[in-house]
Formats: sequence, C-alpha cells, structure tokens
Amino acid sequence: MSGFLSIVPILVAWSGFAGPVKLVRAPEAGIQPQAVVDSEGRAHLIYFKGEAKAGELFYTRIDDSGVFAPAIQAAAASQGPMAVGNIRGAQLAVGKGGRPHVAWMGGGKIMYYTRLDDKGTAFEPPRNLVTWAGGLDGGGTLAADRRGNVFVAWHGSPPENKSGEIGRAVFLARSTDDGKTFSKEERVTGSEKGVCGCCGMRGYTDAKGGLFFLYRAADETGRDMMLLESTDAGKTFRSTTVSRWAINQCPMSSSTMTELDGALIAATEQKGQITVARLATDSLALKETATAPGMGKRKHPVILANAKGETLLAWTENMGWAKGGSLAWQLYDSQNKPVGDKGSAPGVPVWSLITGFAKPNGDFVIVY
Repeated sequence: MSGFLSIVPILVAWSGFAGPVKLVRAPEAGIQPQAVVDSEGRAHLIYFKGEAKAGELFYTRIDDSGVFAPAIQAAAASQGPMAVGNIRGAQLAVGKGGRPHVAWMGGGKIMYYTRLDDKGTAFEPPRNLVTWAGGLDGGGTLAADRRGNVFVAWHGSPPENKSGEIGRAVFLARSTDDGKTFSKEERVTGSEKGVCGCCGMRGYTDAKGGLFFLYRAADETGRDMMLLESTDAGKTFRSTTVSRWAINQCPMSSSTMTELDGALIAATEQKGQITVARLATDSLALKETATAPGMGKRKHPVILANAKGETLLAWTENMGWAKGGSLAWQLYDSQNKPVGDKGSAPGVPVWSLITGFAKPNGDFVIVY
C-alpha cells in the first residue's frame, strides 16, 4: 500500500499515571476501542461513535507519544455497526504490509468485512461474508497473518439446526489474497458441543503463523471456554478446553489472547471473575491458570505481553446492561509475579469495553 496514514499531532493522549501503565481515552469520546500492534510496532485502533443501535466505525493510529492520527471512517451507520451488548461490535486485525482489516456483525445473516484500500486512504465498501450459515447473535471475529491470509469467523445456526444453542457452530471464511476474495464459509466445530449464543469470539495469529479462536461452548453441562487451533491456515482445527463453567445461561462474555515464551495466554471470564490460562503453543497443554486479584463483578479482560517478558492483565469492573463501570489492571514481571498493587480508574462508558497494547519501550497502554 502507498499513501499510508501519517501521524498528525492533534491530541496528546496519555494520562497522568506514572510508571509502565498508561491510560488513554478513545478519540472523540468513542466506545468499544480495539487496538492491534503490527510487526513494525505501530499501534492501530478502531472505535465506535453514534447511537448504540447503529453507529459509525473509525480507524486511526497512535504514535509513541500518545498522538492520534486523523481518523478514517471504516463503516457508516447504515452498514450495521452496533454497540448494544458490549461484545457485538467490530474487531480489528493487521496483516501483510501493515494493512488493517475490520469485521463486524450487521445482523443475524450479515457478517461484514472491510479493509483499508491499496492507497491507504479509505476503507473499501464492506462485504457480507455470510452465504448460508446465519443466525449470528454474539458477534464474530477475525485474524490476519503476514503471508496475506485473512480469516473471518462467527458462530451461527446451520439451516438444519433444531437444537438451539447446542446446535450452533463456529464458521470460517478464508482469504489467501489479503482480503481481496474469500471462500464460502465452512463449519469448523463438531457436533459434540454447541456455541453460547450471546458470547463473543476472539481470533489470533501467532508469530509462527498458527491460527487460534476462543469461543464459549454450550451443552447440557455448562458454558465451557474452548480454544480452536489451526497450523495449516484454517484448513483443519483441533480444540481444547480452556476453562469450565457450570451455568445454564449465556454470560455475554468476551476474551483476548497473546503469546509469550512459547505459551499462548488466554484471558477469559469465569463465574464473574477474570481467569488467565497459559497453554503451550506446541501441544495446547494447559500449563497453569490464575485469577485477577480482588473481588467484584469483572468482565471484558485484556491480556498483553511486552518484549521484556512482562504481562499486563486488565479488565472492567461493575459493568452491566446499559451501565458503565471502571477499569482495573495488574502488572506481572517476567516470572509471572505481581508488580505493585492492582491499579484502577473510573470512566468506562456505557456499552463499551477496553483494549490495549505494548509500546516498543515495554510500557503498556490501556485504551477505554
């Protein structure tokens, strides 16, 4: 791509918090920010503006001083972005050449996808990737790698489903040409478990090109958190259980992933708390689990890692339906031991969640 965004100093964003954790509010009082760092260490961000039932999506970049680039509209309100429910919004991936890719749920039979055009100045008209597997509810996800593969996934209901959530499945549309074209979606989960209808998903590609999806399953015993892994660019998958939760209703949960020292680190919700699981990337064997410090109603976890081997776990507290809350975080050293006390700050808006990234110097940034 040519003509890619240049940073223009329009806002110094970092908060007054000292130390390795910085806080920044999403631009223009936006909500549901989603941040990704590309292979060159550049931080990309999307955010939602407007009415919660139908708003706009915008894309920007953040430089090392906390300065936002001028935003580019990624989707108009007429193209279906929504914020109601917190976890039904857009997600962002950055692939080959640092190109941003965005996907969002536009309705029960619509999973929209767009990408920044070759000039780097505008987003292409969104395309609906659903051809036969509709029934979207909790939102979809996407992932992209440096080789030009782009993966858009969602959970839905096959046309023949008569079993409700237990009959739901995860579907995947694949692109091998950097998002120019996509294959017809294929089912990538079996029939032994369904999918929790209102919960979100999260996609991720690691440095070796492995593809992962976190989703919440549904069966007669509960709502377990599952991880799908593919080592052949989404052609085949294996699954493993990340955490178990014996409940009989949808918790409208979200999750995130990162990698560090040969481990995939997944942050998920369980029993109103935030749980972190470390899994060996070569075997998906569960190495250890931990829970965020303190008590209270926790949701929307974010897990980040930096080049020093440190990790940051962040989450929201006391969020609810049509209710804002606060954010909290805990820093861990390279030995996975807590550094200092838990941090917290108010101000997470209604229908929002949080995101974050690690800066090249090792500092962490939480965007809310």
